[in-house]
Amino acid sequence: MGSTFILKARTCLKSSQLLLHQGSPAFSTLKPPQARSLCTRDLSLTLGVRQTHRSSSGQTEGQGGVKKTINRRGEDDGPVNGRRDKRSAPWQRPVVPKSVFAAGTAKRTAEMLRRKAPLVCEDEEEPEWRTARGAGRLQPPERPLPPAEWKKVKESQGNPPRFEIQMMNVLFTSGAELNVAKSLLTFVATETGTLPYKLLLQYLTLCVSGGHDDEVFDVYDIMRGSFPSLDTGASSLFIKAFSRTARWREALDLLHELKKVFNPSPRNYGDVIAAAVLHGEASTAWALYDELVENGLSPYQETWEVLFKGASKEEGGEGTTAMSQAEQQERLMEILLHMRNNQIYPQQSLASSIKNWFESLTGQEWTGSWTTATPKGVCRSCGSELESIQLTAEEYQQLKDRVMADIIQGQDVFKKTTPEELQRFKLFVKRKPAFDVVVDGLNVANINKDKSKQSETLLAVVLELVERQGLTVLVLGRKHMLRPSRSWDRQNMNLIQQKAHCFFTDNISEDDPFLLYATLHSGNHCRFVSRDLMRDHKACLPDGATRRLFFKWQRGHQLVVDGYVAAGRRVRFQSIPSYDTIIQTSGGDSWHIPYDNAEDRSTYEVPQQWLCLNKNH
Repeated sequence: MGSTFILKARTCLKSSQLLLHQGSPAFSTLKPPQARSLCTRDLSLTLGVRQTHRSSSGQTEGQGGVKKTINRRGEDDGPVNGRRDKRSAPWQRPVVPKSVFAAGTAKRTAEMLRRKAPLVCEDEEEPEWRTARGAGRLQPPERPLPPAEWKKVKESQGNPPRFEIQMMNVLFTSGAELNVAKSLLTFVATETGTLPYKLLLQYLTLCVSGGHDDEVFDVYDIMRGSFPSLDTGASSLFIKAFSRTARWREALDLLHELKKVFNPSPRNYGDVIAAAVLHGEASTAWALYDELVENGLSPYQETWEVLFKGASKEEGGEGTTAMSQAEQQERLMEILLHMRNNQIYPQQSLASSIKNWFESLTGQEWTGSWTTATPKGVCRSCGSELESIQLTAEEYQQLKDRVMADIIQGQDVFKKTTPEELQRFKLFVKRKPAFDVVVDGLNVANINKDKSKQSETLLAVVLELVERQGLTVLVLGRKHMLRPSRSWDRQNMNLIQQKAHCFFTDNISEDDPFLLYATLHSGNHCRFVSRDLMRDHKACLPDGATRRLFFKWQRGHQLVVDGYVAAGRRVRFQSIPSYDTIIQTSGGDSWHIPYDNAEDRSTYEVPQQWLCLNKNH
């Protein structure tokens, strides 16, 4: 079946060459007089047209049991949700301290809420709209079909105009055999005399995802002969496929060709870098890596992993341009520092490659171990202390200035308050002593789902901080909290005002800018109590470095009530770590690298597992 398709496709190309050279590249045909013209979006004759590869968006690619995605550029996006095989994990899951910032907290909370939600009856009937909607879906055939049978399948569906595109998509998502897809192309070439660009692109995606590299080469010859240029989706797929074969240098040529029109993606660079490393071309690989970074792109972790793995091998392949160990070591250390400066956590697979590379260094006896840190920030493997979570005086001043400028006095702040109220608050804070803790009153009160006990909950938190811990406390609230009601008991509110400093904003105001101002104004020792993770405010900051400072300050200063507040019981807060979760080194003789198991960590959470590396003397 495959040879039939290729024969028809090549026949199609021969008969269309004259038309293409005459400046009518809009179609390729078997029978020019009866040719059915295709619109330009099917051909994508320029690299800028994106419609041609839209069909590849969201498709899955299975390799080695790991679910992957093919994105709109026809690229492999990597493991879905970063999932890895648990059996290969070299760590034991530690006891995770209670913290909103500890990896897995968000996932565990969501699972707990799901368990508490009412269950749907298993016997409940499927909604009528859903069953009706799914009844007419295309079903892939179990074997290759001759054109006559494909015609019957199409007619049974009402001869939809996009039948071939929809069916190829179904074949891809269902993991059908390649010969079935070939038979579909043969039917299209026989039936219409055309092979639309988009259909070929879908077939190419199926070939690349299934590892059918010989078929990729055939499709490459066909598309190169049929169309003046390739779009980014096709180019990315060809780069990926060629990079994993002996024809990898053609992928390098495709990359250079793509650069003439577009900036290649990190995936494009990563595929060719991997090929160069595999074939012992270390200098080529690093030159491409430098180009990637200079273009302002962020390398994928798989690219870093390839570079660490390649450096661990002592022998290069044919035509090797190997670098010395010292050169490679310097470059790889730069990657670790880049990850530190950008608060990037290596996934477990990359962390394993880093460990293997350190232990492979000739003449340097490095030992790596998988470990965790104690609540006080001591490495359980080597006993050394990790970097403090507290900001230096310089960092604190830098953060304070940026928060004041971009959040407190930013363009959007007066959507949350008024200039008069903000000025009144600043004068209030100036007249008061430095606070030890600032409490988001409404946020804390809402911990208790019983609305009749909101003021009681807030009072319990204030008493814990003021009477039991002897702290100077500011409570931020809203004016409606001062009106006696079922939620806001007058006696409780009076007692709160006796025990703590209080400021009540207008009911339309938001508390967060006031909370941040008071906390930062009071000094680096001051903490705040809130369940709000401040993600919107962090996003207002102008650059990544300042956002990372804000996140570090937040993790070291935010108090979150642990559990529910019950009458007569002490209020407890989640633990605040004393150490920073960031890649760190001490004198070049030790490295501590927090790594990501990538299963249950939200973006605002930090890993709990560490790789400890020590140089033996």
